[in-house]
Amino acid sequence: MKTLLLVDGSSYLYRAFHAMPDLRNRQNEPTGAIQGVLNMLRRLHKDYPADYSACVFDAKGKTFRDDIYPEYKANRAAMPDDLRPQIEPLHEAIKAMGWPLIVESGVEADDVIGALAKQAEREGIKVIISTGDKDISQLVNEHITVVNTMRDAFRRTDEVLDVAGVENKFGIPPSLMVDYLVLIGDTSDNVPGVEKVGPKTAVKWLKQYGSLDNIVAHADEITGVVGENLRKALPWLPTARELITIRCDVGIQENLADLAPQPQDKAKLAELFDRFDFKTWRRELDAQSTSGAPITSPQAPASTASAHIATDLFSAAAVTTRKFDTILTETALQSWLDKIAAAPLVCFDTETTSLNPLTAKLVGMSFSVIAGEAAYLPLMHDYAGAPDQLPFEATLARIKPLLENPAIKKVGQNLKYDKHVLANHGIQLNGIEHDTLLQSYVLESHRTHGMDDLAMRHLGVQTITYEEVAGKGAKAVGFSQVALEQASDYAAEDADITLQLHENLYPQVAADDKLDFIYKQIEMPVSDILFTIERNGVLIDNAMLNKQSNEIGLKLMELEKQAFELAGQPFNLGSPKQLQEILFGKLGIKPTKKTPSGAPSTDEDVLQELALDHPLPKVLLEYRGLAKLKSTYTDKLPKMINPATGRVHTSYNQAVAITGRLASSDPNLQNIPVRTAEGRRIREAFIAPTGNVIVSADYSQIELRIMAHLSQDDGLLKAFAAGEDIHRATAAEIFGVEREAVSSEQRRYAKVINFGLIYGMSAFGLAQNLNIERQAAQNYIDRYFARYPGVREYMQVTRESAKEKGYVETFFGRRLWVPEINSPNGMRRQGAERAAINAPMQGTAADLIKLAMIAVHNWLTHEKLASKIIMQVHDELVLEVPETELALIKEKLPLLMQNVAKLDVPLLAEVGIGNNWEAAH
Repeated sequence: MKTLLLVDGSSYLYRAFHAMPDLRNRQNEPTGAIQGVLNMLRRLHKDYPADYSACVFDAKGKTFRDDIYPEYKANRAAMPDDLRPQIEPLHEAIKAMGWPLIVESGVEADDVIGALAKQAEREGIKVIISTGDKDISQLVNEHITVVNTMRDAFRRTDEVLDVAGVENKFGIPPSLMVDYLVLIGDTSDNVPGVEKVGPKTAVKWLKQYGSLDNIVAHADEITGVVGENLRKALPWLPTARELITIRCDVGIQENLADLAPQPQDKAKLAELFDRFDFKTWRRELDAQSTSGAPITSPQAPASTASAHIATDLFSAAAVTTRKFDTILTETALQSWLDKIAAAPLVCFDTETTSLNPLTAKLVGMSFSVIAGEAAYLPLMHDYAGAPDQLPFEATLARIKPLLENPAIKKVGQNLKYDKHVLANHGIQLNGIEHDTLLQSYVLESHRTHGMDDLAMRHLGVQTITYEEVAGKGAKAVGFSQVALEQASDYAAEDADITLQLHENLYPQVAADDKLDFIYKQIEMPVSDILFTIERNGVLIDNAMLNKQSNEIGLKLMELEKQAFELAGQPFNLGSPKQLQEILFGKLGIKPTKKTPSGAPSTDEDVLQELALDHPLPKVLLEYRGLAKLKSTYTDKLPKMINPATGRVHTSYNQAVAITGRLASSDPNLQNIPVRTAEGRRIREAFIAPTGNVIVSADYSQIELRIMAHLSQDDGLLKAFAAGEDIHRATAAEIFGVEREAVSSEQRRYAKVINFGLIYGMSAFGLAQNLNIERQAAQNYIDRYFARYPGVREYMQVTRESAKEKGYVETFFGRRLWVPEINSPNGMRRQGAERAAINAPMQGTAADLIKLAMIAVHNWLTHEKLASKIIMQVHDELVLEVPETELALIKEKLPLLMQNVAKLDVPLLAEVGIGNNWEAAH
């Protein structure tokens, strides 16, 4: 018997849009719905081979149902902005894949599907309808089956609704589905049912009376509120039935002969896959070509092709055959140890008790040496009924030599974390060759880099999530409590997919010499150094912080008292609602900005603006700053001291900031406020142990020096070459005075302008910052560019290059993506232009400080010195130095930092020394 496969494209379009992550191509076009629907269609053809097939979508405009009931679908939200531009290219891709595409005006996709299904039934053809819409269940009979594709990954389960399946799911046969839906209504289509009648009552009535017509005939017999509601709804029910019933007699242009398989338009697919960065599918397409040569995308612009780093040459489809082992015997362990020892590269991952790298303990570990094959070694699953596992200590002792052997090369996802976990058990992980987290970061710093996201983006695989096996919220359990069967699938998949990601990502990195340098010579070595810095930690003066916390608490009480006096009443300083009532109600201050809900805003920007003219906002700002300082640092830092080391150990994340800068967390050392006296005092609590000092080495005016190099502006190059005070030099140029005559106020203005312009500050922003008229600010900017024309040219060239490529580069070749650079939204586009100008400077500064870390760490190690790096913050390295090594460190440290790269301006590193971090400044 022949088969017709009909797909409800509109149903899956919305499902894919909401289920998929926010996937985008390198031009920042949304692609999630396209990828989700195409992925589903590809798998449907494999799972349900058919002689005829079609993908049916709703057409734009009204249908006959709108004429019957003007409120039909009136509650539907407007199509999301990110979905609308995906529809046309999705339709193009579906047709290019060889799927007949049907969009009939005046009727809905359901009606077209019904008409085709009945036509096929009359000709003795089996029908499979793929949809997530329960309404189509009314079509099911012995010849027509509905399939609801629930998942689109390895573990996808299809809900098959044949006659028995419909009855099992809804409690009534398909022949009563229309009656059932009329009674309960359809909220998605805004079709009212009988008030207070839900699925249970509807099924009960239909079983009792046999049909909706009989229920209506016996309406007077039904008692209670639902009976009254039924009788009220009687005039409406015929209309509801007409709206809900799928019209299988609508006239459509297509017939079954039109639905035979069509040849693929491979050139069109190549064009679309290139445009939307579907690299795996593009690679498959090239592999299908008879010549073996890549298929040319005739309309792909040169700029887009250049931005792709030739990724299509290396992308490979995911290996879907899976052979996963759970290692529970000595024989199985030895077999895998032999595989690991013989493999050129082994993927390694840990499962642990905690996300805190300094306290996490092993629960198990997984390995993969070939795509599609992996093993999980459980060590500490201790739930009731857990199977016997190999002895913990003895097994670790057997694995330790392999893990510590630098000749056995390892790859993983964020192996710095795994290295910490093993170190907690006395094992030093050596031989780290690759890290997929860093590969992704080097390729696409603007994207997310979690393994689940990478698997979907690069392999088209939806992985098992941690929440699926361990639960979430109050029902979550530790991994040691996860049943071994589920734990093994999850952990082995992690190792397998990570290995496949490496095989996909690393060739893309290696294909570009500059990216390969960033990855191999910067990011990979820095990851190893950060491990050491994190374990070093920093000594904290607990008593000092407690004292500061008490002092801030008293200051907060005083500020609260002042606020009450200025407001004329007590109020909750942390309540935006009460603050709105005080500021904009009682005090009559005019609001300057509104929240998304339309209420007057009381955010920091608003308060700063209001503080220029009103005393209360000024007090509120000071209160907020001190309260945050207290809660984030003086109260919290003492609680973060590791009892085993007596130190605070921050975590550094390499793959967060688009510019390449490090981000620290728990605690965040990057955000300690240093513009206030109280903020600077926090750094006094970061101390050196007895016999040691804190040494801080900081690049001086690094971003301005990089601007001089990148812009090649003659004035800036000469000023830095002569060792001049760049802000004084700029002030002299702007204000037309001799350098010696520059006042402190003029130098301050010049400093704001120097730093403001490299961050893309506008005349409006500069006016606000300096509290001057906008025209005066514009005059300063004009004079600046007149004196430094190379800077203006650099900015213009950078903007144009970013628009063409979608990214800018650092001095060393790191790619910094600016996804919104061609956005139709003016504010987003302007923000991206500012970022494009500044990113090469921030990114180059980030590269320089990382190279400095490598140079300093390597020198300390080579010389076997006791001095150690304990922090990296912005452009600064902080060391803990024995007093006996201080003279050597003071001499060598700035030289190492200044000579990591040769720019057209000299790099300058300044060194400070003290018993605490603040004193070292």
